[in-house]
Amino acid sequence: MSPVFDEAKYRALLEKLEVSEVNLNDLEFSWRIDAEYYQKHFLAFEKLLRAESWKYLSDLSSFLIGPFGSAFDTENYLEIGKYRYVRGQDVKPFILKDDDLRFIPEDDFIRLGKYALKENDVLVSVVGTIGNACIVQSKDIPAIFSCKSSVVRILQGHSPAYVLTYLNCSYGKSLLLRKERGALQKGLNLDDLKSTIIPIFTDELEKHIEKIFWTAQKLLQKSKDVFTYAEQLLLQDLGLTAWQPDDESVATKTFANFQNSGRLDAEYYQPKYDDLFKRISSYDKSRLGDIVNITKSIEPGSEAYQEDGVPFVRVSDITKFGITPPEIHLDRDKYYSENLTPKKDTILLSKDGSVGIAYKVENDLDVITSGALLHLTVKNNDFLPDYLTLVLNSIVVKLQAERDAGGSIIQHWKPSEIENVIIPKLPMPIQEQIASKVQESFALRKESKRLLDLAKHAVEVAIEQGEAAAMKLLEF
Repeated sequence: MSPVFDEAKYRALLEKLEVSEVNLNDLEFSWRIDAEYYQKHFLAFEKLLRAESWKYLSDLSSFLIGPFGSAFDTENYLEIGKYRYVRGQDVKPFILKDDDLRFIPEDDFIRLGKYALKENDVLVSVVGTIGNACIVQSKDIPAIFSCKSSVVRILQGHSPAYVLTYLNCSYGKSLLLRKERGALQKGLNLDDLKSTIIPIFTDELEKHIEKIFWTAQKLLQKSKDVFTYAEQLLLQDLGLTAWQPDDESVATKTFANFQNSGRLDAEYYQPKYDDLFKRISSYDKSRLGDIVNITKSIEPGSEAYQEDGVPFVRVSDITKFGITPPEIHLDRDKYYSENLTPKKDTILLSKDGSVGIAYKVENDLDVITSGALLHLTVKNNDFLPDYLTLVLNSIVVKLQAERDAGGSIIQHWKPSEIENVIIPKLPMPIQEQIASKVQESFALRKESKRLLDLAKHAVEVAIEQGEAAAMKLLEF
């Protein structure tokens, strides 16, 4: 006698396993049948969103995919220009990076004019590091974008800031990443973007989200302005406000110069470096190696990268303003060391790739840093960490990094060279004034981030508990 099928027991068993049962009629438009796409939390998110008012992103937007990579030769980048070229790596959560910019010639911009960005365009990264979404502001244009991103142009009557906030919250980000395709080179196609589910709320809630978002943007811009003021104070006190490096390419040196430096390449002896040292010669100075202790972290191979574990911070994850949440993680048991985690006031300094980026850690971090990031800890009271970090990011040290690490395809700044970097020492009252402005800038940046986190959380609460709960959260 055949056993009687007990559906209740069958359902209970499924609940205990990472197993999902999906009807053929419920397969999405491309008939994906890979198990990862139908994980339980994805299905639960989708069910929750579909229980209330929602639309597909294609109902709210028009789309523009980026040009083929061959449309513009990146060797034609300009360091300074009017027309910006937005790379995939420039698209971060909420924010389009505005440092380390690339520009293109005017004739290329005109030729590729159909890819010109507009204010309030939402950019989504669709190749490589996928799912990052930011908004284009007036300060970011004129610009075109690369094939690593796609434009979501929100139609009139809908809020770009609200859609952006949803795409950055846990639900929007998860359901967007769910759609990734490919193995080695991850990607999202246009239909993936079009079929993204967007929850629809009242105008009142969406306007509240929009107001918080733009308040956060104003605070962020104010933070940048205060930081720029701190940089100007430093250059003013060093007498470098109006100084431009000498572009003369010929220098006369004695054999003793070559013996002392051990360098024979002509680039090392460009007159602009001598001019820099001459201009700061009247100030007290110290070798960086006499100011800080320098330690190096580990450098695991890419085979150690995984999606979960301890966040792994690489050079591409840091700027002088902070650390972008890393997308790569490492196994804690294999690679974690308490002695190598950045502590409060540790300065992270990049020595490979984009050399000379310095960021002072605000609080102890539970991360692992790449071996390309050195840990600098100040060992005396003659230099304030905020002041030192600002000097490290200034032209004073950038030129020294350029001199030492120049001449190679992938730049490498040797720790022995870094130890010999010359740091001008300004009087403590001036250091304190500069440090105060740096701290004010970071406080404004922190408040901006708090508001963006609040906006994301409000959208999540609206999805889970309803608009009333979200509006109550926003009463501040």
